[in-house]
Amino acid sequence: MQQGDWLPATGGYNVRMDATAKKLFEDALTLPDGERAELAASLIASLDQGADEDAQAAWDTEIARRVSELDEGSVRPVPWAEARRIIAGDSDEAPGS
Repeated sequence: MQQGDWLPATGGYNVRMDATAKKLFEDALTLPDGERAELAASLIASLDQGADEDAQAAWDTEIARRVSELDEGSVRPVPWAEARRIIAGDSDEAPGS
């Protein structure tokens, strides 16, 4: 395979890689699942070096608001299985009712 050739990746996607990246990819595929997952997470994290401070602050505020609503009892938590049924339309119950 020449530099820049197409390499079929797992999941049905094609990824354009040079020879070095292709070799790293092939070597990574030989790692145990847990180590591959850690490597993938580290690579993805390395792409997001600049955290958006405003977004983080907004999420912190939103999380605090939601926790407060739960603590006050003004909202009812919905188990994931029930939420999934509601989202899929398999329930007559409206979210939050």
